[in-house]
Amino acid sequence: MDPRTSAQDVMRCDLYETAVVQMHCDTCLVNLCKTCVGEHISTDESKDHKIVKFQYRKSTPLYPGCTTHSKERCKMYCKQCDFPVCISCLESNQHLSHELSNILRVLDEKKDMFKKGRHELNETIYPTYQDIASDVQNRKSQLEKEYGDLSTVITKHGEDWHRKIDKLVKKLKAEVDKMKNNQLQTLQKNLDEIKSKMSQIKHEINSVKMAVDTNDLSKLLSVTSNVHRYRNLPPKIMISLPKFIPGKCQGKELNKMFGTLVSSSLTSDKHGYRMKTTEKSPEAGSSPPVKQLLDVPETGSSINTEYNEFIYSAACLSDEEIWTRGNDKTMKLYSINKGSLLKSITTKSGNWPSDIAVAKSGDLVYTDYGDRTVNIVKNGKIEKVIGQQNWNPRNVCSTSSGDLLVIMFSYNKQTKVVRYAGSIEKQTIQFDDKRKPLYSSGYYDRYITENRNLDICVSDEGAKTVVVVNQAGKLRFKYIGHTPAQKNRPFNPLGITTDSQSHILTADINNDCVHIIDQDGQFLRYIECGLSEPWGLCTDTNDNLFVVQFRNTQVKKIKYLYSI
Repeated sequence: MDPRTSAQDVMRCDLYETAVVQMHCDTCLVNLCKTCVGEHISTDESKDHKIVKFQYRKSTPLYPGCTTHSKERCKMYCKQCDFPVCISCLESNQHLSHELSNILRVLDEKKDMFKKGRHELNETIYPTYQDIASDVQNRKSQLEKEYGDLSTVITKHGEDWHRKIDKLVKKLKAEVDKMKNNQLQTLQKNLDEIKSKMSQIKHEINSVKMAVDTNDLSKLLSVTSNVHRYRNLPPKIMISLPKFIPGKCQGKELNKMFGTLVSSSLTSDKHGYRMKTTEKSPEAGSSPPVKQLLDVPETGSSINTEYNEFIYSAACLSDEEIWTRGNDKTMKLYSINKGSLLKSITTKSGNWPSDIAVAKSGDLVYTDYGDRTVNIVKNGKIEKVIGQQNWNPRNVCSTSSGDLLVIMFSYNKQTKVVRYAGSIEKQTIQFDDKRKPLYSSGYYDRYITENRNLDICVSDEGAKTVVVVNQAGKLRFKYIGHTPAQKNRPFNPLGITTDSQSHILTADINNDCVHIIDQDGQFLRYIECGLSEPWGLCTDTNDNLFVVQFRNTQVKKIKYLYSI
């Protein structure tokens, strides 16, 4: 069926409403029956009426009238003057030596430009603003929850001090509410501005659509594309939550003893958001599609490994295979979907491997604390890559560049991170700007990973802290857990991994959960899913999380991000 003639009702003549439409005036955009054609032409004989069959309406270009020569139509376009011109204009020599173009070609180019602009507004800009609005709304909800958690902590601490500090409790809670309201108002203002922009974008989309659909060239030439106004995204409001620092109940300085609030903050990051994209490009690896956290993480299949007592680590070889390390000298490769054992590799020394990783080449890498080596397994053969005399390699990860990051531990209990390109030492990370150790001393577990932004993330069990430095080794932040913890036990970080969104995930064995923080150290949420003593962590290319459960020797698969 021809879409130009199909309709739910019969079209009627604009002059004689009971007659069925048969003709159309492309000049005046009027629907006519055959009887009314003559009457329509005679009403204004000064016009060049283009009468066509109704099904061919809008097929005749409506050339704009010349502003200089009122009876002429402009069929050419002067590029130097950026203006439509008629034959009389050309004969007047006003545009002599100017570059001229057929106006239909110019209009086609403009329509193409408007179509591209409309496509960008529909497919990229507006969806990006939708994501930004959703992000602000989600952070508002999270802010409400965390301020609620903070108020609960303050209330509980106030109950321990009984009636004598009720007045102080109310004062501090009022401060919390004031900070919360201030930040919520700021986020609401931010959200209102974003929604206003979204409304303007919708209006722009409609205006461009009308311009593309019209056959009135004068109207089309009068439309200006404003797509460029919306490419500059709004700044992302960064919020720092206040912290409650409890004091001991002794002495007279009740304000200081009870505890104080560390002031919150509001900052604006103009680079906080990225434009949504629906096309693959060379930069796609550095700007992945935005994935939101699931409201409730979903548990997938579990792999029952064959270790006798304990399992410590896992590393994804692919989306279908995963390496594991337990309490013996054998590293085992399992099928993720079937849970079956595919391959086993025994360490060259017969010692337990301290940690495992998958190199960029796909080869298995393991550290041997006993003989102070880092080894790679190629084609079933074990090759020593790194050997040490005074330092013992403990945990290891492979970077996006193909380097290895190794946590080293010495007999005098010092800890450092060393970057290797093959067997060549490229970088050592051990102290902060004040020459204080970044990592704890002592015989504790420390796991390491690299984020998408090239930050180096270490879970330090000895310090009960996640330490994050940038690519140059400069301290960015430390994460000391989130209050209240799932089981109200001290934060005890072990395995650590990252995902395509630059989230940092760390296993908390004391609280039977996984913490998710963003790339700037802000707590996002816990993953519980019935976990039991989570130890090692890794993710595959689809952002599925694999959690090693220490004592029951299972590897549990968890989905915690929406799929794209």
